[in-house]
Amino acid sequence: MDQRIFIDQLGNAVSIPHPPSRIISLVPSQTELLFDLGLNEEVVGITKFCVHPREWLGTKKIVGGTKSFWFDQIDQLQPDLIIGNKEENYQEGIQQLQIKYPVWMSDVITFEDSFNMIRSISEITGKKDKGLATISKINSSFGKIKRSQKQRALYMIWHHPWLGAAKQTFIHAMMEKAGYVNVLQNKDRYPELSDEDIQMLNPDVVLLSSEPFPFKEEHVMEIKALLPSAEIKLVDGEIFSWYGSRMIKAPAYFEKLRLN
Repeated sequence: MDQRIFIDQLGNAVSIPHPPSRIISLVPSQTELLFDLGLNEEVVGITKFCVHPREWLGTKKIVGGTKSFWFDQIDQLQPDLIIGNKEENYQEGIQQLQIKYPVWMSDVITFEDSFNMIRSISEITGKKDKGLATISKINSSFGKIKRSQKQRALYMIWHHPWLGAAKQTFIHAMMEKAGYVNVLQNKDRYPELSDEDIQMLNPDVVLLSSEPFPFKEEHVMEIKALLPSAEIKLVDGEIFSWYGSRMIKAPAYFEKLRLN
């Protein structure tokens, strides 16, 4: 097995055995991508939030959460590749892992970022053809989206305090693909919003995500009290925020969301 140098999305040069045979994924959407690339035996560790595929939660070693790694479990697994993400993982933990192991980091904000991530991970793992096929399926799927009059939308990710998704986020990129105009497009990342801020934004529709905060009907009523004329929808956060092979499913979901 030879060592190859791969540049991650943070610009780090990472020396990785090709192909790696003991992979740990610290990001749920990238865990699902590894499965869909046909990697099974090669993946030895995942986080407790890596819920797809379901069976891996029972068969793979859990190495903690996305922001709290269990270093003793990781050491026992002796990975030859760890895959992380700038936003979803915590810098201190990643830096500790980089001392011992090859850690390839993604940084996904735009659609092109997501494609570059898929290309890179598939090449690193010796699954380049499957990676390119995945990108082709995503492009084909999004090419079928029906264009409609764009609604001004507010996407919420947290409650107490209210946090919305603005530009420089993958959610923003997906909102645009879904046909929404993000009312927070002049803000950065995940701004905190007061009740008054929400009222001043006055969106046509409010999208309440299922993750990281699990919004429920009670929160729909809370927003409805602030915005009586707005359309309030509970939405699948995985569809809006997971980059990787789950993107194939997004256009059909967006069409359903538009019609309901």
